[in-house]
Amino acid sequence: MTSFEPKDISTAKLHGYLLSAVAPRPIAFASTMDEHGNPNLSPFSFFNVFSANPPILIFSPARRVRDNTTKHTLGNAESMKEVVINVVNYDIVQQMSLSSTEYAQGVNEFDKSGLTMLKSDIVKPFRVAESPVQFECKVNEIVKLGTEGGAGNLIICEVVKLHINDAVLNESGSIDQEKLDLVARAGGSYYSRAKTGFFEIPKPLSTLGIGVDALPENIRNSAVLTGNDLGLLGNVEALPTKEAINAFAEKHDNIALTEVEKHKKAQNLLSFGDVESAWKVLLS
Repeated sequence: MTSFEPKDISTAKLHGYLLSAVAPRPIAFASTMDEHGNPNLSPFSFFNVFSANPPILIFSPARRVRDNTTKHTLGNAESMKEVVINVVNYDIVQQMSLSSTEYAQGVNEFDKSGLTMLKSDIVKPFRVAESPVQFECKVNEIVKLGTEGGAGNLIICEVVKLHINDAVLNESGSIDQEKLDLVARAGGSYYSRAKTGFFEIPKPLSTLGIGVDALPENIRNSAVLTGNDLGLLGNVEALPTKEAINAFAEKHDNIALTEVEKHKKAQNLLSFGDVESAWKVLLS
């Protein structure tokens, strides 16, 4: 076996081992709000439930390993003491991934990911309307585990109201795990779909993706493309050039396609991870 003490390897290396070995992990899709009323939305996989009476959820926004900075979620939780934790199912996994892009303070990740803000009943942060289960929480305590890059910050949340989509309930009123179709996080680019096992999602760009809010209206409101499709399309730094689009259209005879046919063809390309070609089809 390969063996070592944590102090003998870099934090980045240790971080990778921990995330790959302790997996799959549930995802807290955390919605917060700053003191100026700006919404923020970000996923965290250091997360679980720890008590039913009182109902306690804990998630941990870690200090970034590369530069020891912290996420906006932590600052918002410290100042406002409220958070909504939304669960992530397969239908919104690509949009969730896009929201993890490090947009600037004040940028609304709901808009960037194309997810819908739903007013909460008790707390100020918005719920994710597309999430099948949403927990409105007050922040009881934040436990800081260190001051260096990689250190966690345990945000201890007490559930004050929960919302469950009727579509994921069975006849007895319990949650049907098959209908819920949860997604969990693993190491690297790997995720796990509760019903089928592992799959991969390319990490969001180190530069900023254009976001779902920047998509043309006819694409954003497509009757064919799903939220996951839109999430993939929004995770590009720039659209293909007009010359590239025209060359692709002539080669693949896309000009004669109807809009619905283009959307279906693009969706098929997206299923194989070919985002660039999907964009060329849509814009031809």
